[in-house]
Amino acid sequence: MTPMVEWLKAAVLEVQEYVRLQGAVVRATFSRPFYYRDIVEQFDRIGLGTLTVVVLTGFFTGAVLALQSGITLDQFGARPFVGRLVSATMVKNLGPVLTGLMLAGRVGSGIAAELGSMAVTDQINALRALGTDPIRKLVVPRVLAGFFMAPVLTVIANAVGIFGGWIIAVLQLRVASSVYWTSVVDGLYLQDAWMGLIKPFLLGFVVTTIGCHEGLRTRGGTQGVGRATTSAVVTASVAVIAVDFFTTRLLITLLY
Repeated sequence: MTPMVEWLKAAVLEVQEYVRLQGAVVRATFSRPFYYRDIVEQFDRIGLGTLTVVVLTGFFTGAVLALQSGITLDQFGARPFVGRLVSATMVKNLGPVLTGLMLAGRVGSGIAAELGSMAVTDQINALRALGTDPIRKLVVPRVLAGFFMAPVLTVIANAVGIFGGWIIAVLQLRVASSVYWTSVVDGLYLQDAWMGLIKPFLLGFVVTTIGCHEGLRTRGGTQGVGRATTSAVVTASVAVIAVDFFTTRLLITLLY
């Protein structure tokens, strides 16, 4: 059998296992038992633990967006519209995508490393031997935390990014503060807000499920944990970009 066929078989099997994990997560989410303590703990770890990174990323993204777009808008005499460009770009696309990428780098890798370490040391098998479903105990709390905290982090990133753009607009571009904020409001529509809120739910779900999938299938000791962590970050980052594209295309069709 040729290497290409082997690679295709492995890829199809990988996708199949990932889809099966998603189905198991959905079933376990809506049936007992529920591990409330683990869910609250993951909300804290994924939400508050990622907050600093998201705030810094959002701030500097909004600042550099205002700085660069201001130079471009000067060519058309449209510098006062910099707020409109910053707000629309952050809310509709950059906020959700950057938050998803930060989650992939911090949360996805952490989940893969944690579950991978448990897998190679037979702790997951021990849970099964004790009658505990690893999907309910380990995966569902992380997926729920990612699903619900990603939109919250995205809103914070958007707000901080627009604030960073305001600082650059006032101090660097010499745009009046009232003009900037009026432009921010004028540049946003209800459809933009919906797009900026729907995307993070999907991105948070994808990042956490990929991290859990890579962690649970870890083999080969500590080297396997390293490979799983790297694979989780790379796969989740690519998935964030791909899901953002397809979701944007669908939402444009439905909302606009």
